[in-house]
Amino acid sequence: MSLIDDSPKEALQKYFGFKEFKGEQEIAIQSILEGKDTFVIMPTGGGKSMCYQLPALMLDGVALVVSPLIALMKNQVDALRGNHEDPSITHYLNSSLNKAEAETVKLDVSSGRTKILYVAPETLTKETNIEFLKSVKISFVAVDEAHCISEWGHDFRPEYRRIRPIIKQIADVPIIALTATATPKVQQDIQKNLQMVNSTLIKSSFNRENLYYEVKPKKDALKQIVQHCISNKGRSGIIYCLSRKKVDQISETLSVNGIKVLPYHAGKDTKTRSRIQDAFLMQDVDVIVATIAFGMGIDKPDVRYVIHYDIPKSLESYYQETGRAGRDGGDGHCIAFYSHKDIEKLEKFLQGKPLAEQEIGSQLLQEVMSYAETSISRRKFLLHYFGEEFDEINGPGAKNCDNSRYPKPQYEGKDEILMILGAVKEHKEDHKMQFISAVLIGESNREVDDYNGKNSSFWNKGKGKTDRYWNGVIRQSLVLGYLKKEIEKYGVLTLTEKGNTFLENPVSVMLAEERDYRDVDTGDKMVQTRRGQGGVADDTLRKMLVTLRKDIADQKSLPPYVIFQDISLDEMAIHYPIKEEELLRISGVGTGKAKKFGAMFLALIAKYVDENKIERADDLLVRTSSKKSSDKVSIIQQIDRKMNLDDIAARTSLNREAVLCEIEQIVAAGTKLNISHLIEESMDEDCVEELFEFFSESEDEGIEAALIEFEDSYSENELRLMRVKFLSDVAN
Repeated sequence: MSLIDDSPKEALQKYFGFKEFKGEQEIAIQSILEGKDTFVIMPTGGGKSMCYQLPALMLDGVALVVSPLIALMKNQVDALRGNHEDPSITHYLNSSLNKAEAETVKLDVSSGRTKILYVAPETLTKETNIEFLKSVKISFVAVDEAHCISEWGHDFRPEYRRIRPIIKQIADVPIIALTATATPKVQQDIQKNLQMVNSTLIKSSFNRENLYYEVKPKKDALKQIVQHCISNKGRSGIIYCLSRKKVDQISETLSVNGIKVLPYHAGKDTKTRSRIQDAFLMQDVDVIVATIAFGMGIDKPDVRYVIHYDIPKSLESYYQETGRAGRDGGDGHCIAFYSHKDIEKLEKFLQGKPLAEQEIGSQLLQEVMSYAETSISRRKFLLHYFGEEFDEINGPGAKNCDNSRYPKPQYEGKDEILMILGAVKEHKEDHKMQFISAVLIGESNREVDDYNGKNSSFWNKGKGKTDRYWNGVIRQSLVLGYLKKEIEKYGVLTLTEKGNTFLENPVSVMLAEERDYRDVDTGDKMVQTRRGQGGVADDTLRKMLVTLRKDIADQKSLPPYVIFQDISLDEMAIHYPIKEEELLRISGVGTGKAKKFGAMFLALIAKYVDENKIERADDLLVRTSSKKSSDKVSIIQQIDRKMNLDDIAARTSLNREAVLCEIEQIVAAGTKLNISHLIEESMDEDCVEELFEFFSESEDEGIEAALIEFEDSYSENELRLMRVKFLSDVAN
């Protein structure tokens, strides 16, 4: 069956330059080479792709790889071509190709030059493609991201359930299914649908010991994200959001705070998404803010952090997305922001969907809530979800999560677990968590009334505790192995053998207090940049800054405000910037100002901080993003083209007043603008000279003094424009 006589190890060295396989790769490859159906479950970064790429190169014919995303295919094809001289070694066939390109692919496949052909499931269903594939020799079929088959998977695709019948039409060949996230239920679903129940199962540990898991209350999340990105400048990171709007907002905010960032979502065309993906892979940008579509199959080894601004819809999604971090074995920091409001929002999304889909979606959300609110080892919780046991004391990465590193107090929980198990058993192991906790606290609801919960011997036995408390005990009982959830019954609780033994012979069990996220403020409160807000200025330092400003102004024969405006000094006295990148986050300070005047101010502040042993806050000022700031570049470009204010307003969707305000801010921050054409519309040279002289002698930051001095001689807008010209010419 093999084209070459090399062993898998020899072929690995020959084709990829590696001497050793990772984990279970060799077992999976050997199974495929022997013509067996093979099911590979490996965590993200475990090297799943190699499991089908190497045998494809070793076997006669072309391997067909079914993949769900165009971006994923492109990434895989680019990576493979990088290891081979002939680019025809691999191709993809999907909707992104025009007719001529598709024909070229088919010619290469027919000639035998192509060893691996990636196809989208939608492409596979087309009759013309089925007929074409019948005409070529297929070595085997690989179904990548196989969790897409299952309704219980986090990314269910109905077209994936049609793969098996189509494969039967094409050829009688082995199938390899691969996924990074398969719970026992999803695994069962995949095997059943692909008719590979008796396949060779290769399952690697889901434990990514190098990843640090952390869940934070969703309070000032945007500010925290900006701070994290700034403190990790130059390191790669991915930030996930549920909505396109939030992706754009966070991306813009990071950008104005000096982070190299790009947004990625389905609202952008294919070419743009491909360009963004390449920019990230090539390290042209540090951070990608994205919806969940980004990242499937992205092999960027040095992602150092993954942040979930919005909590995902399932733990499978969460696991897969966090798995983008630390694929090189280095550290990876996984932060998720969590609030009940986000869960409520996701629950609303389920409304209107078929009942079965609602039930599944609701159960998946319950698992997410449980993960976020648990106080036990997050690693242990995750691995238990995927059917794997973990020693939270001595296991690899045992202390690598917030709960393990900063544990909550524990209490004796024997009596509580006895009560839970007893209630589950009395009610014939036929109810979910919510029913059991309602019975224990004596809470009447429709289900309790329908199933005679009030007649239970456990009715109101847990009074004095909340449903949240009892749900926490149930969650810990599941992880400890006293209870399990029935897969086919949408989360119904049943006793395990261990649970039955416990009922007969109870032993001491220590439980952890659950975390409480109910009163989280979900607003994105940014540090304000107006005088008197965002902190208390250091009066001593501010006076020193004022003195320095006056000295420089006198030396240069300029009004002090031309150097730095009062608001800038206020913020310097609050936030103690000592580096240029910190100074650039101060209101009214742009690159020009920072370069021209910044050094002396930074030196003064650094000396003051050192002499007074001041501990600077980590939450240095964060700039907010707005529509105005996004128009900044456009306004500068249009002024360079000598366009007037009305035309600029029309092109930016701003009104004339807003454009003028933006111009004032641009110049105040240190950017030089030539606005002579705007002034020449209404003023001659004598007027310009008169006003220029006035502003050079005035110490007033605004135009109030000018309005009084010249009364009705000039309009307010004329005075504002002249002040802009003065600042631009003499200060920038």
